[in-house]
Amino acid sequence: MKEFVRIASGQGFWGDLLSAPYDQVTRGPVDYLMMDYLAEVTMSIMQKQRKRDSKLGYARDLIPLMEQILPTCVERNIKIITNGGGVNPLACSEAILEAAKKMGIKKLRIGVVLGDDILERIDGLRKKNIELKNMESGESLDSVRDRLQSANVYFGAFPIVQALRQGAEIVLTGRTTDTGLTLAPMMYEFDWPVNDWNRIASGTVAGHILECGGQASGGNFSADWRRVPDMAHIGFPIAEAYPNGDIVITKHEGSGGLVTMQTVKEQLLYEIGDPKTYITPDCIADFTTIHLEQVGKDRVRMSGVRGRPATEFYKVSMSYFDGYTALGTLTYSWPDALEKAKAADQVLRARLADLNLDFEEIRTEFLGHDSSHGPLSPQHEDVNEVALRVGVRSQSFEAVERFGKELAPLILTGPPSVTGFAGGRPKPSEVISYWPALIQKQAVIPEIIIKET
Repeated sequence: MKEFVRIASGQGFWGDLLSAPYDQVTRGPVDYLMMDYLAEVTMSIMQKQRKRDSKLGYARDLIPLMEQILPTCVERNIKIITNGGGVNPLACSEAILEAAKKMGIKKLRIGVVLGDDILERIDGLRKKNIELKNMESGESLDSVRDRLQSANVYFGAFPIVQALRQGAEIVLTGRTTDTGLTLAPMMYEFDWPVNDWNRIASGTVAGHILECGGQASGGNFSADWRRVPDMAHIGFPIAEAYPNGDIVITKHEGSGGLVTMQTVKEQLLYEIGDPKTYITPDCIADFTTIHLEQVGKDRVRMSGVRGRPATEFYKVSMSYFDGYTALGTLTYSWPDALEKAKAADQVLRARLADLNLDFEEIRTEFLGHDSSHGPLSPQHEDVNEVALRVGVRSQSFEAVERFGKELAPLILTGPPSVTGFAGGRPKPSEVISYWPALIQKQAVIPEIIIKET
C-alpha cells in the first residue's frame, strides 16, 4: 500500500482554465488527475449534440487536451478520471483511443462507465411504479414527460473503483458525482471497504474541495482576494490522501494562488445544504466534524470527518424544454444615466403591453446600479453609465421574437444617449428547466466496459 496518493484537480467545469490539467501533470508529482466537466444544464446540451451526431455528446475539449497530456501521463503513470464522457462516454473513448494511436501510444486501457443515462428507459421504469416525482415539489413527471431532454442518474465512486481494478488508466464516466471522481482512487489504492463510512466521508469531503478547481486555491476568494499571489498562473488544488482518511490539501510549489484554511473553508461552504447531512451515493458526510489545520505553506490538513451509511437512492438529474427566452442590452450614458434607463424600461414595457404579448416573466436589471444586489444596492443616482438589460420568458416563440424587435427602436424613440447595441436583435433561445428526482439503487446497474488500443 502506498504511503499516500496525490489526486490533482484539473477542471472545475466545462470551459475551465485550459492550461490547468497540463500544469498539474507537468509541474510536480501526482498520481491521479481528476477533471469535472458536468453540470445539470450541460447534460441537455450534450443530448442535443448527440441527437444531431451520434458520435458527439461529450466534452469535445477533452480530445485536444488528451493529445497534450497523454504522453506525460503515460510516461509518469498518472491515471485520469473524468466525467467528461457526458451522455456518450463510448464515443469519447473511441476519440481518445484514435488520438492515442496517432501519437503512437500503445496498450492504453480506458474504463467506460455506462448505465447512468436512463432517458430511453423512463416509460419502462414508470411501469414498474418508479414515479420519478420532482423531489422538491412532489409534482408528477406527467407534467413534463413529453418535454424531457435528458435524464441521468448520479453514480458514485464505486463504478470507477471497479474500472480501476480492471486496469483502466483512464476512466470515463457520464453523470458521476463530482465527489466520486476524487474518492474513487482513495478507495482503490487503500482498499477501503464500501461501508467504512468515516474514511469514505473524508474522501467525499476532499472531492468537494477539489471539484471546483482553482476555487479552493485562491480563485473567487472573498476573504482577502488582494493577497492572492500570481492569480494569472493559479495552481489548482491537490489532495494528498493517506490510508487513515487524513487529507492534506495543497498545490504545486511555485504555482500561483494559495491554500489556506480560509480558502478551503470557503470551498467547503460552497453548494451545501444541511452541513450535518451532505448526501452522496457513497455516504452521508457530516461537515460539522471536519477539523482543519494549517501544517505548512499551502498545506491544510483535514481530519476527523465522520460519515453515516449511504441512502438507498440515487439522485436523478433530468432536464426538460420549458419555453423560450431572450435578453437584450442598451447602455445609457451620463448625465442622468440611471433615470434614462428606467424611463426606457417603462417605454418598452408599455409597448409590449400594447401588443398583448404573453410573457411568463419580464425581468429588468440596471447594470452598474443593482444587477448584483437588487434592492440591497446602494442608491447612487449620478453614475457614469448604466446598461439596461431586459429579459423575457414565454412558452410562445412569437412573443419572444417580437420582444427582440422592440428593443432597437428605443435607440431613436426613447430617452437620449444610447450606445452599446451590437450583435443585432436578441434572438429567442430555448429554456431548459431542471427536474430532480430519486430512484432506488437496485433499479439502475452501472456497467463497466474496457476499451483499449
